[in-house]
Amino acid sequence: METFKLQTMTLINNVVFLLFVGALIDTAGDLLMKKWVETQSWQFFIVGMVFYLVGLSCLAFSFNFKNIAVASIIFVLLNIVLLSLAGWIFYGETLKTKEFFGILLGLMAVFLIES
Repeated sequence: METFKLQTMTLINNVVFLLFVGALIDTAGDLLMKKWVETQSWQFFIVGMVFYLVGLSCLAFSFNFKNIAVASIIFVLLNIVLLSLAGWIFYGETLKTKEFFGILLGLMAVFLIES
């Protein structure tokens, strides 16, 4: 029984890691698309679409191991957090208090789902 529990926790951690990697790649795609909008350079658009394809492939693959709704919630929340950080680092964007607490509430929901 203990071995099964350990294997289950390892699988969950691997799926969450896969979702994190996918969200990170998707966030890079978002940043490339913003660059495309700013420059109108089709190269940014094409590379951004490739990043989206790879990031969403990670999400789709996670459906083999996680409920589709749960995996999607985790993926989108990770993407929001990463985009918020990227917006702050690269563009000097800040979150309003209400937005910050909304993200925090979403993260708490993920922890409740995963526990």
